[in-house]
Amino acid sequence: MYRKRVATAVLLASAIIGAAVPAASAQPADPVQRQLDLLVNSDGVPGALAYDGRTTRTAGVADTGTGRPMVDARGRMRLASDTKAFTATAVLRLVADGRIRLEDRAGRYVPQLAERPITIRQLLKQTSGLPEYATLVDWTRGGTPEEYLALSLKEKPVFDPGTDWGYSNTNYLVLGMVIDKASGVGFRTYVERTILRPLHLDDTYWPAPGELSLRGPHARNYGVNPAAPEAGRVDVTDLPGYEFGASGGLVSTPKDLNAFWDGLFGGRLLPDWALRMMTQDTTGIGGRDVYPAGSRYGYGIASIPLSCGGVYWGHGGDLPGDSVAGGRATGGRGTVTVYTTTWAAEGDSLRHLQGAVDAALCAKRR
Repeated sequence: MYRKRVATAVLLASAIIGAAVPAASAQPADPVQRQLDLLVNSDGVPGALAYDGRTTRTAGVADTGTGRPMVDARGRMRLASDTKAFTATAVLRLVADGRIRLEDRAGRYVPQLAERPITIRQLLKQTSGLPEYATLVDWTRGGTPEEYLALSLKEKPVFDPGTDWGYSNTNYLVLGMVIDKASGVGFRTYVERTILRPLHLDDTYWPAPGELSLRGPHARNYGVNPAAPEAGRVDVTDLPGYEFGASGGLVSTPKDLNAFWDGLFGGRLLPDWALRMMTQDTTGIGGRDVYPAGSRYGYGIASIPLSCGGVYWGHGGDLPGDSVAGGRATGGRGTVTVYTTTWAAEGDSLRHLQGAVDAALCAKRR
C-alpha cells in the first residue's frame, strides 16, 4: 500500500519463517535474471519474479517452509500503492464524463473537507498537504474511510495546498470517497465497471470485508510485524486488504498489471487529452521517497528514467510482505512487472528491484 513508512500497514503475525532458500545460480548473460538472483542471494528476498509480457523469470521460492517453486505471472499479489493508478484513472474517467472537475474542491464531495481549499487535482498529484493517516490507524481494529480521514484532519497540514509535494495515502483515501459520491456506486464497483471488466482483468479484485487470505495461486509473503518486531521476519500473507481501500487495496497478478498499463497507455481507458494530463501535469520528485533522480509524479503515476534513454510510467507499491515495481516504457520498449515476496524498498534491495525493471525494459525494443 505504501511507498514509505510501510511499517504502518497492519500485519497479522504468524510463525517465524526459516532461512530463505537460495535461488538457482546466476545467469550472467541475462541482466534481468541477474538482478532477481541478487535480490534473493544477496538481499535475502525469499522470492522474486519479473514478467515482460513474453517471458517470466523467477528466483527463490514461493514458500520457504516447503520450498515450493516461485509462482508464475498468474500468481496473485497485493498491488499496494499501484492501486493508486487505478483510482486516478477512475477519477479521470469521471472528469472525462463531465461528472467532476479537476478544480472542484474536494469538500464538494467529502463534507469533512468542506472548510479546506483542497482540489481534486491536488489530491491526484499528492500536493494537498494532507497528513498521512496510515501512521495513525490501529489496523487491528479497522474503521471507515471517514474515521481514517478524521485521524488525519486532527493533525497539522504538512504544507499549504498546492505549495509542495508530499506522498500521503490520505490523498487517495479521499479520492475513493470522491468516486463514491460522484459515481453513486462506490469506488470498488466503479473501478470494476470502468477498468477491470473492459480490460478483462479477471484475476484482479478488491478483497471483501474481513477477507484476509489471497484467492487462487500465490506465493507466501514475509515481513516484520510492526506490532511485534522482536519476532523478526514472519509470514504476513494474510492481511485485511479491504481496509487498504482506494489507496492500496487491489489484488492482481503480474499478467493483469501489465495488461492494465498497456490498456491505460494504449488509450483504451481514457481519451487522449485526459491521458496527456496524467502524464504532463507533473512534479519533479527525484530523490524523494523511493524515486530516483529525474522522476516525476503525475496523476497517480510516476515517470522514472531508463538507463537506455526515455522513461517508464508506473507507480510501485510496498508492504512489509511485498514490493511491486514496473510499468510501461516510452519508445516502444514494452511493459514489465517485477515483484518480491517481502519489502524491498530501500538500499540494495531497492536498487536491484529497480535494476530488474530497467534491465527488462532496456533489453530490446518491441
